[in-house]
Amino acid sequence: MATDKELADFLENVERRAFKQAVYAVRKDEAALDIVQDAMIKLAEKYGDKEVAELPPLFQRILQNTIHDYFRREKVRNTWVSLFSSIGHDQEKQEDYDPMEHYQPEPGTMAAESGADKVERARTLSAIDEEVQKLPARQREAFLMRYWQDLDVAETAAAMGCSEGSVKTHCSRATHTLAQALRAKGITL
Repeated sequence: MATDKELADFLENVERRAFKQAVYAVRKDEAALDIVQDAMIKLAEKYGDKEVAELPPLFQRILQNTIHDYFRREKVRNTWVSLFSSIGHDQEKQEDYDPMEHYQPEPGTMAAESGADKVERARTLSAIDEEVQKLPARQREAFLMRYWQDLDVAETAAAMGCSEGSVKTHCSRATHTLAQALRAKGITL
């Protein structure tokens, strides 16, 4: 079980990486700060009694879910704002006015993405996940810690209980294997 100090140290250590990840996802500093804060609070409240080694993957899952929740709220908020802002302008002139016919999502948001783009993104993410799962355990572990959790080589080596050179080797092999498998499926990143 993690002590209060261990939990505080973990949160302090992960804060900058989590913020960078959230900013990259939502592209708004204020929203990213809220997301990271919410994720940290959820981790402390619900999983503060877990072992220190269990905290990084739990926090990543909580952070990702909080980012997804943000996008869901934004989609709903944008839909209602658009609907209410258009009601009344043309409605007096047209009895058959349908606000959804005039709804224009904000460019760059998930709502503005075409159906084909959403399907392609989902297909790509599914293929990447499938190929990551096929990696040998140590390669997968090193790859996820380095590129998903954004740990540096020394932190990854300490977490895996191996040398920094081994981490670099595992990551190199994993990226080459993933690139080759994804190219074979017609996916280039």
